[in-house]
Amino acid sequence: MVGLTLLGDWQASLLIFLKTMLKLSILASIAIGACAPAAVEAASACGIGSYYGPGFHGRSTASGERFNSQGLTAAHRSLPLGSRVKVTNQANGRSVLLRINDRGPTYGSRIIDLSESAFARIASLNQGLARVCYNIA
Repeated sequence: MVGLTLLGDWQASLLIFLKTMLKLSILASIAIGACAPAAVEAASACGIGSYYGPGFHGRSTASGERFNSQGLTAAHRSLPLGSRVKVTNQANGRSVLLRINDRGPTYGSRIIDLSESAFARIASLNQGLARVCYNIA
C-alpha cells in the first residue's frame, strides 16, 4: 500500500476495488473451466442402457406424468426433465429420439432406462440390456 499514498482517497479505493474484482474474475474463470467438462460429459455418454419392466406402466414419473411403456421416453439421473435425447445402440447402429421424463436408472452402472417401446426400436427386448450412446438432441 506504499504506492497508494501518492493517490487520493477515492483513487486508492478504486484501485483496491479493481484489483479485488480482477482476482474474483480469475477465480470465477477457473471455477467455470473446472465445471465445464462435467457438463459436456453429461450431455453425451456411452454405457449400458436398459428398459423399464411392465410393472412400471401407469406409475407416476419424476416429471409428474404417468409412465407409458409405449411412449418414447426414458429415465436419466441428471439430465433435465423434458430433454430430448438421441439414443443409439452401438452394436447395430439403430437409434431412437426420446424425451427424459423420469429419474433413474437405479440399478448398478446403467446410464439410461428406456421405455419398452423405445428399447424395442433399437434392440431386442429379450436382451434387456444394450451398449448405447446418448446425445442431447
